[in-house]
Formats: sequence, structure tokens, C-alpha cells
Amino acid sequence: MEVAKIENVTKTFKIGEVETRALRGVDLSIENGEFTALVGPSGSGKTTLLQLIGCLDQPTSGKVFINGKDVTKLNRNQRADLRKSALGFVFQFFALIPTLTAYENVEMPLLLDHHSATERRERVNQLLVSVGLADRAHHRPDQLSGGEQQRVAVARALATNPSLILADEPTANLDTENGRQVMEIMQKLNNETGVTYVFATHDPRVIKYAKRVVTLRDGVIVENNGANKK
Repeated sequence: MEVAKIENVTKTFKIGEVETRALRGVDLSIENGEFTALVGPSGSGKTTLLQLIGCLDQPTSGKVFINGKDVTKLNRNQRADLRKSALGFVFQFFALIPTLTAYENVEMPLLLDHHSATERRERVNQLLVSVGLADRAHHRPDQLSGGEQQRVAVARALATNPSLILADEPTANLDTENGRQVMEIMQKLNNETGVTYVFATHDPRVIKYAKRVVTLRDGVIVENNGANKK
């Protein structure tokens, strides 16, 4: 089953009179359960592609499907609803709310999705255990290491049981050991739960964990290794 499908997508950015073609007719399918890396040099289009899959931007032309739904036909509010229900995000700079504890950061998506207090408590505790942070639940981000903050971000991304997790350079601000721990946790959760992961990266430490590596250069896919490998 396809979680995401990209059909002949282009994306052009225009600043003044200057146009930059970030994507030039990309076709890509992501199936349920994949653990896929989008790689390529700076300016290759990998982050732009990740943002289109995440409904954070719209293509200049072509179509983007999430769980069979053509998101290019949705309005802004409908895309926001789809992001909330079907997608989770892990960002390079963690993006945790600094005044909230680890527990409260993971709980936030569930509050916004109107889950009961009992449901929230059970889900948050389960997720903090799964990322090895049950004993850090009541610590704020400034009391956590970078690796611990990113593990909180992974737990938060999983809170609403999304079908697809998108990660943009998830280890870029982590040292080797913390980067390894974050990738092993995401790999473990992928294997245990079947949730799909797609991450944009140029970090060899991340690429080695991928079941599938999609290489972009100058806005086109130039290599697709391990396609649909489970």
C-alpha cells in the first residue's frame, strides 16, 4: 500500500526576476513500512521534496498523494487536518516547546486532537518508554541532552499514530553517539510498529540505516536503491 505518491512534480521558486527550479519532474512512491533516505548535495531538492510530501508546500505542477488522497486539491485547512492526522515531523533543531516538560511536549499533539486525559496519559507514557526516556518525563528541554531532546521529538511525532514520519536532517545537531541512538530508536520503532519513515539527509551515519536510498541531484532522482525493500 502506498503511503505517499509523487507524480511528475515540479517546484519553482521565484525571487524577483530570478527563478530556481528546485524539482524538475519527480516521480516517487513510498510504500507502507519503508525506512527511506532522501540524499543528495545541498540544492539537490531533497528538502523541497520532503516538504511537499509533508503538505508544508504545494508543487508548481504535478500531484502529491498521501494515503491515496490528492493533496494538491485540498485547501490550506484541509492540508492542516491531513498533517495532524496522518503525518509526524522530526526537525533538525528539535522544535520542542522550551517551557514544557518532555511529557507535556509529547502530550501536546494529543491535546490538540482532543484525546481524553486517560488516553493521553497512557499514550505518552508508552511513547516515553519506547524512546528510553521514562525517567526524564518531567524534565524541560534545557535539562535534556541534544540526543534526549531529539528522542522526545520522535515520541511527539508518533503521538497521534501517524502513517508517515518525515525527518529533516534528524542527526545534524547531534554527536556520533547521540545520532546513533536516535537512528537505532527510529529503526526499532519502524520494525516494531510498521510506521513509515522518510528522512532527508547527507549524513553517512543516517544513510547506512536506510532500507532504501533515493538520490537527488539538480532536482531529479538519479538513483533509487533498495526500492520498496522491507
